[in-house]
Amino acid sequence: MKEKELYRMINERSWNVSLAFPALMRKVYIWMTLALVITAVTAYGVATSPALMTTIFTNKILFFGLIIAELALVWGISGAINRLSLATATLMFIAYSVINGATLSVIFAAFSTTAIVKTFVVTAGTFGTMSLVGYFTKKDLTSMGKLLFMALIGIIIATIVNMFIASSGLDLIISYLGVLIFVGLTAYDTQKIKHMLSMAPDASEQMQKYALLGSLTLYLDFINLFLYLLRIFGSNRN
Repeated sequence: MKEKELYRMINERSWNVSLAFPALMRKVYIWMTLALVITAVTAYGVATSPALMTTIFTNKILFFGLIIAELALVWGISGAINRLSLATATLMFIAYSVINGATLSVIFAAFSTTAIVKTFVVTAGTFGTMSLVGYFTKKDLTSMGKLLFMALIGIIIATIVNMFIASSGLDLIISYLGVLIFVGLTAYDTQKIKHMLSMAPDASEQMQKYALLGSLTLYLDFINLFLYLLRIFGSNRN
């Protein structure tokens, strides 16, 4: 009797996992897509309002306040996800998407709308392809992820240095390296999220919070990949 009960419990657990996993993965991509839409609409809205553009980009206190708020929200969601409610974490993600859209509105002043749209399409195709690679590959990408993270630190340092020397050649090298890094991180993060959610026993609030955290990770990969590609292909400036 005990063996039958144990067998039933194992089968029931497997059934719950098989139902929860695809639902959670859908939430990852739905939340990420909604966040990208919010960011895009906000960026375009701010860019088409001279008053808002002037307010944000001529007031250093406000501009750097927005940057600090972005960092605080990302760190807050990532570091306190277990203590936050799903509703609070979702509102923080929405707030981050709005603020990020406001700060990214500057790209409409630096690049033509055509260049931005074309780069977005290229980014979406590249991101989608690499996310599929990360989802379906049987190869463990953990070691690659560690190397990519170290490379990311390297280009951040190089970017800071280039702010002082203003080398166009170094800027182009950084842009190409940035694309390669975030192409790889997209695959790595997708695999990491898949492994994390595949062990979910159900679609409880806690697991949905982990899915939200996964969507934030992929959102950041997409945004960074888009910005580096825009620096390479968006030469058609206004």
